[in-house]
Amino acid sequence: MASSDDDATKGLQVDLFHPETEREPGDGNIQKWGFDVHPVVFPAALLIIGLFVVVTLVLGQQAATVYSDIRGFFEGNFGWFYLLAVNIFIVTLLFFAVSKYGKIRIGGVEAETEFSTFSWMAMLFSAGMGIGLMFYSVSEPLYYFSNVPGFYSAEAGTGGAGVAAMTQTFFHWGFHPWAIYGLVGLGLAFFSFNRGLPLTFRSIFWPLLGERIYGWPGHVIDLVSVFATLFGLATSLGLGVAQINTGLSYILGSSMLGVANVPTGTIPQIVLIAVVTGIATLSVAAGLDGGIKRLSTLNLYLMFALLGFLLVVGPTLFIFGAWVQGLGAYFGDLLTLSFFTGALGDGSSTVHAWTVFYWAWWIAWSPFVGMFVARISKGRTVREFVIGVLVLPSLFSTVWLAAFGGSGLFNSLAGDGAVLATYNEVGQTVAMFAMLEQFPIGAISGLVAVLLVVTFFVTSSDSGSLVVDHLTSGGKHDVPRAQRIFWAVTEGGVAALLLYGGGSASLNALQTAAIATGFPFAIILVVMCYTVYLGLKNEYDVLASEEFKERIDEMTDEEFDIDTSGTEVVTDIRDAGAEVSDD
Repeated sequence: MASSDDDATKGLQVDLFHPETEREPGDGNIQKWGFDVHPVVFPAALLIIGLFVVVTLVLGQQAATVYSDIRGFFEGNFGWFYLLAVNIFIVTLLFFAVSKYGKIRIGGVEAETEFSTFSWMAMLFSAGMGIGLMFYSVSEPLYYFSNVPGFYSAEAGTGGAGVAAMTQTFFHWGFHPWAIYGLVGLGLAFFSFNRGLPLTFRSIFWPLLGERIYGWPGHVIDLVSVFATLFGLATSLGLGVAQINTGLSYILGSSMLGVANVPTGTIPQIVLIAVVTGIATLSVAAGLDGGIKRLSTLNLYLMFALLGFLLVVGPTLFIFGAWVQGLGAYFGDLLTLSFFTGALGDGSSTVHAWTVFYWAWWIAWSPFVGMFVARISKGRTVREFVIGVLVLPSLFSTVWLAAFGGSGLFNSLAGDGAVLATYNEVGQTVAMFAMLEQFPIGAISGLVAVLLVVTFFVTSSDSGSLVVDHLTSGGKHDVPRAQRIFWAVTEGGVAALLLYGGGSASLNALQTAAIATGFPFAIILVVMCYTVYLGLKNEYDVLASEEFKERIDEMTDEEFDIDTSGTEVVTDIRDAGAEVSDD
């Protein structure tokens, strides 16, 4: 589109849709030493991070106990609220998609997509779920197989327990977590790209706070978001390298190949953190298109390769049967499971230990994943966004879980039970490798799995650095390379420091602290359902207004293609001579 066309459509968006404010994203930033940072959020975030690390290391087990007590308090007293809130998020997203608001385009009627659909989906999945599925896809079904959730009446170790295991795992990795990410991503994308507000969490509350989002209310919101994002990533990085470390030791050591004795423990894991952080730093320096996009695409190809391999050499018929039966049970029990608290009978232990834990964890991570999803989703309609973020990743997750978790269950139901025995003996970090060992070239597929875990951690670190950059730069879309590298190194440094100073106790303490932030965020997200509705309603009202129609009439004389998708509301404006591309 020519520059004059850009001016015409940009002016349309600014004149009719942007709020009346003199402020611009990052307009008060400090620009020095290659950095472009918010004068309050950036230094305050560094101070809070430093204090938290010092206090956690100095207090050690005392800090771990306090964090654990906080987590237990919220899970025990507000588990019902977590369950209710996430159900509200699903209903809200579906309403936005099927209603008239589904036609609204993120970025305005002239916005074009920045990434192809495949690249978009790859980045969505890599940031949102990839590493978690690698970690839990085998271990979680095996746990339920031996410890049947109270919602079900099956006997442990039986086929009924296998159905319960698949259903419960599908539930935890299906629509609910993606609804959390989708709601946050939609809100951030809409208020940033359609309203021209900063790409930070504060902007979602413009309908309620107005100009005050640029003051301390907004600062506090962004600081909490930075805290949850950075420590969530640092904790996951520290815990995840344990899986990489254990996996390499299991594959290369006496358990499988016997070619090398890979040590396990704090020092090897710190070395692994350094390696992953180094790769992430290179990816960050390459930028969004050159770094995250390419690695995310590689992740998806590796996932497809590993999934295809298991479907061919594994118990193929059992996998497809488990997927269909598990999917049927999931859809059949979805409504009841979604509201099951266990308060009226046995089952509260599973709800608190797993479901509430997951919901709080997803909510705590929602600023990270939601902002990244928003950053890459410009040009998509609300309906396309919801389908892409809520439906497709959820269904793919069920296929993956059926293949990997189903293969682990098959070994227990029809095999020698070696996978479950190894899981009980060594722990969940080795469950996937023990499962792959049961099939041909298990060592090679296990090494591919280790590589996939590494690349997922790199993309998570890379994506997290990008998100923290936005939060600490006043919501600017483009930040200096040095700043992105700084946050990538900081994430790895925090994880390594905590692992070295306090071991797994410090990292677990931070995990529970991050989970505790899920409660205030859950309240914020419930309010956000209303603010996003207000924003979309206002957008649609403007699109249907006489003033907008007059502007469109003027633009039709300037050789624009005007698409109303069969309605009187304009959904797309493009230069008549331009070709539409999805790249």
